[in-house]
Amino acid sequence: MDKTVLVEVRDGVATVTLNNAASGNILDMAMGRDLLEAALNVDADPSVRAVVLTGAGKHFCFGGDLQGMARQGDAVGGYLVELTTNIHAAISCFARMRAPVIAAVNGTAAGGGVGLVCMTDLAIAGRSSKFRLAYTGVALAPDCGTSFLLPRIVGRRRALELLLTNRLLTADEALAWGLVNEVVDDGDVLARAESLAATFAAGPTESYAAVKRLADTADPGLESQLALEGRAIAAQALHPQGREGVAAFLDKRKPNYG
Repeated sequence: MDKTVLVEVRDGVATVTLNNAASGNILDMAMGRDLLEAALNVDADPSVRAVVLTGAGKHFCFGGDLQGMARQGDAVGGYLVELTTNIHAAISCFARMRAPVIAAVNGTAAGGGVGLVCMTDLAIAGRSSKFRLAYTGVALAPDCGTSFLLPRIVGRRRALELLLTNRLLTADEALAWGLVNEVVDDGDVLARAESLAATFAAGPTESYAAVKRLADTADPGLESQLALEGRAIAAQALHPQGREGVAAFLDKRKPNYG
């Protein structure tokens, strides 16, 4: 079976590509395991001095695998604990690694895909890119660091607006809110991210690492929040409202939460 996450290292830059374009690069069990393996390998490679994270195909990441969750039935809680354990460990590794990490956001980033954008140090988006949290739209709870990272990037009130209302954020709005650093033409997203990564790869890596360590010291609670997120989404997926939300989304009907 092909890897769902690809890693290519060239001239000090590691390009990490979510590689399940047919499904919109959903975060299923295979993707979670492969993302963790990729993060650990990149972090352990002394030749890597900058990282670019992107998605294969038209979209960055559609977020969680709702069909996979629905198939689990009563076992969905354990399934999500295992899934988020892998993905959250990967997020922690990317967020803490010494090399600057840049998101190249093509198309849509939804749910946990927004968390992957938030975990990076800088983000470049295409003009047609869109961002949506989506959790409460299917009666679930945030994961992938969104409840910790998003308020620190856009502010608490704006983060709650995105998390509670599921409003769509355009690329220009994401730029204005500080979720991304730059918006470029869709066809230029990866090239711009790679150009920025090349600049970092030629720069003072340990200086960049020191900056990141100091920023991490100012916000030390990421890992504990990731653990809380994993338990919360697992519990919500077992709740009747969570089951109804996921089922309604997959059936393309309006949910009935009683």
